[in-house]
Amino acid sequence: MPDIEGINKAKQFFTDVPQTSKSYFLKGSNALDWGMKNRLGRIFNPVSGRTVMLAIDHGYFQGPTTGLERIDVNILPLEPYADTLMLTRGILRSIIPPETQKSVVLRVSGGTSILKELSNETLAVDIEDAVRLNASAMAVQVFIGGEHEKESITNMTKMVDMGTRYGIPTLAVTAVGKDMVRDAKYFRLATRICAELGAHYIKTYYVPEDFETVTASCPVPIVIAGGKKIPELDALKMAYRSVQEGAAGVDMGRNIFQTASPIAMIQAVRAVVHENEIPEKAFDLYNTLKNKKS
Repeated sequence: MPDIEGINKAKQFFTDVPQTSKSYFLKGSNALDWGMKNRLGRIFNPVSGRTVMLAIDHGYFQGPTTGLERIDVNILPLEPYADTLMLTRGILRSIIPPETQKSVVLRVSGGTSILKELSNETLAVDIEDAVRLNASAMAVQVFIGGEHEKESITNMTKMVDMGTRYGIPTLAVTAVGKDMVRDAKYFRLATRICAELGAHYIKTYYVPEDFETVTASCPVPIVIAGGKKIPELDALKMAYRSVQEGAAGVDMGRNIFQTASPIAMIQAVRAVVHENEIPEKAFDLYNTLKNKKS
């Protein structure tokens, strides 16, 4: 209401203190709108600048993957330890409790199974459904060098346009076909194309040689895929090296939920990603927590 009391002099306007204008903590995200930044801030920890995403969207093209046969039994106990869940709308609606405070990265591309050519995807979720589901980001598969490369890139750019309209970031997931070479040269190409065309952050694979050139040449954050199941210590080493070489976190699935103790493993991964714990000590943590559970 108007100040009719005549007590302006008692108010504190701090005329000697300039208003602060902080830059956003995520690489390449400073010019984004408030809603975009807020959603990215739910995915990435503002303190560490990194994320531990739990990837459980495998079923959209390969059915009940080992470890994901019963998401209510195997995955829900992991939810408290993840920064965000990457999943499909079907699993979100049918299994994930709506009272969860975890952010959601919604898989929005699809259309083929492991029985067909995987690159032949389309957009499988309407932007309005992503809004209804309160998604913090939308994930689109991009097949650079694949048979349907152009179509997958177009899927991503369409989602970027629609997401920008509603303030929802787009995650470009770089897919690698069985005949493609997995090296830094390829991933520099794939991640840069996705970033140039508007992806707000990118999921790609870690390579032991020159991975820092991949993160350096990409103007937006990169998270690494966990990939196929490997020994726990090796997975922790991969996570450690990736964040030390510029990645902004991991999006792990099988290297968490296919371990002997998934709850212990996700906590060990968190120690590496958010606390810069060395892999050997994180592996000790994994064994300690696993044995304690036993």
